[in-house]
Amino acid sequence: MKEESAGKQQWPVLKPDDRRLTAGDGGRSVIAAADGVADETLPEGGRPARAASAFADLYRMPGDGIQYASGNGQQLEAQILHGEEVRSFERHRGYVFVQTVRDGYTGWTAETNLAELGVAPTHWVAAPRTFLYSGPDLKLPRSGYRSMGSLVTVTGEAETRGTRYLQLSDGTWMFAGHAARLGELAADFVSVARRFLNTPYLWGGNTGFGIDCSGLVQLSMRMAGFDVLRDSDMQAATIGSPIDPGADHENLKRGDLVFWRGHVGICEGPNASGELMLLHANGATMDVTSEPLVQAIERIAHLFEAPIGVRRPRALSRSAA
Repeated sequence: MKEESAGKQQWPVLKPDDRRLTAGDGGRSVIAAADGVADETLPEGGRPARAASAFADLYRMPGDGIQYASGNGQQLEAQILHGEEVRSFERHRGYVFVQTVRDGYTGWTAETNLAELGVAPTHWVAAPRTFLYSGPDLKLPRSGYRSMGSLVTVTGEAETRGTRYLQLSDGTWMFAGHAARLGELAADFVSVARRFLNTPYLWGGNTGFGIDCSGLVQLSMRMAGFDVLRDSDMQAATIGSPIDPGADHENLKRGDLVFWRGHVGICEGPNASGELMLLHANGATMDVTSEPLVQAIERIAHLFEAPIGVRRPRALSRSAA
C-alpha cells in the first residue's frame, strides 16, 4: 500500500472553532457582510426544533444556491434526517441557522423544514428507504417517504391482508418491517452500509435517496450505535486510531476505514476470490459501489492521490480484544 506508515501520516486536525461545528457569530457576520440586512437573533443557546420534512438540506448561507457578495453559488453541505433535533439560532429571509444536536453540524435550512419538538420519537426507520401511506394499505397512493435513520413516533398499528403497518403521530402509516424501536441497533455497520449499494451519489447527502462517502460512514455507523462526525476530514481526525495496513494490505480487517484527502471508504474484507473489497459512495460511478481495494487505490491515485492512511474504529478494536 502506498500510504505512509501509521506513525508518520499527516492526519487532519479538527480545530475547536471549525465553522461547520460552531453556532455563533461566524454565520451572522458572513450574512451581514454580504447584503447588510439585519438579522433576527433567536434566544441564546438556540431554540429547540425538529426536522419535519423528509430531510432538511443544510447550506453555508441562507438560500439554496443564492449568490452573495462572493459571487459564488453554494453547494449542499449536509442533510438533517426527519425527526432529528436541532437548535435554531437565527432567522433570515425564510431560512434558519441551526446546529444539530446529534453531531453538532451547522448550516442554514429553509424554515419550512422545521417544527416544534412535539412528542418524543419511539422508533426509527431501519430500511434504506420507505414510503408513507394515508392508511394501512400498500395499495393506497404514497403520501410521503423517509430515509433510514429518520425518527418517527408510533401511535398505533393495524394489519391488512397479513401485512402489519404502524400509524405515526402525523396520521400517516408505514410498513412495520421497515421500522425498529429506538435502541434496537444493527450488529454490524458494514452490513448496514452494504444495504445502500447502488444508491445514487449526492454531494452532502445523508440519506437513502442520495448519499456521499462520509454520509455513508456516518449513517451506517449510527445505525449500529456509533455516532461519528459528518465530513470525511472530521472522521479522519476523530474516528478510532490509525493502523499500519501492511505492504499488501494484510493488516486490514472488515470495518477499517480507508481515507484519502476528501474521501473515505469502508473495507469489507475479502470477496470469494480473496480480493479485499472497498465499499464507498463515489463520483466515478455516481453511486455506492463495492470494488477491489487495489483497483480503487490505483484509479483514485491516477486522478488525485494515494490514500493518507487507514483508521480502525474503536468498536472493532474492542471486538478483537
